[in-house]
Amino acid sequence: MKGTSYTARQPDETGFIHYSDEEHRIWGELLARQLTWIPGRACDQFLEGLEKLNLPADRIPQLVEVDRVLEQATGWRTAQVPALISFQHFFELLAQKRFPVATFIRRREEFDYLQEPDIFHEIFGHCPLLTNPAFAHFTHTYGKLGLAASPKERVFLARLYWFTVEFGLVNTEQGLRIYGGGILSSPGETRYALSDEPERVAMSVVDALRTPYRIDIMQPIYYVLSNLDDLFDIAELDLMSLVKQAQELGLHQPKFRPKQKVS
Repeated sequence: MKGTSYTARQPDETGFIHYSDEEHRIWGELLARQLTWIPGRACDQFLEGLEKLNLPADRIPQLVEVDRVLEQATGWRTAQVPALISFQHFFELLAQKRFPVATFIRRREEFDYLQEPDIFHEIFGHCPLLTNPAFAHFTHTYGKLGLAASPKERVFLARLYWFTVEFGLVNTEQGLRIYGGGILSSPGETRYALSDEPERVAMSVVDALRTPYRIDIMQPIYYVLSNLDDLFDIAELDLMSLVKQAQELGLHQPKFRPKQKVS
């Protein structure tokens, strides 16, 4: 697994995680900026979850504050983790209804884009929807399946997570909306995802499992749910048989150029 230059903050003996004034300022600026972009773009369920979390604008929240809301809503909690964790640990946590949160925040020079998921991405991007029963059920089921899957199966499952939890769109009565945390924590992707540039197709689990992606570019294709509750129905499918089907069919042709190798 690729390394990182970030180190997660460790809690003190009381469980409190200390951050610097500059880190709190970065959180506040990220939050304020993204709150200007999501109205009319984020799905209602995300906005409702955000209201429940009531994230502080002047400091990085403590995980215990987030846990109180999640536990009451769906029985989930967060789990403090290092900057990067293994697939095994990731699936173990999701299977226990614990959402991994790396307790560091991006540096100012990486304010607009960061490959590693930081605390802003995890708390702002993902935790609001963990208050939604369909999203929470899908994420829990995904964790249990991934825990039992082979390494090759996990690579296919990762694509389903990418095109739902991270970069998913959903049709609503008000029009197309965003629910993926990878989009909602990025102002550039929030604008881009609903523009005329990317391709958008109705969600097909097998196709999503077969679609290559890159983490360092705007997504050329998004899969669209007809309703957020579809996540519950997807979780009830025999997903591992669909993984096997996707493996037999092979990958779709990538919709992006290969990443340039650094000589």
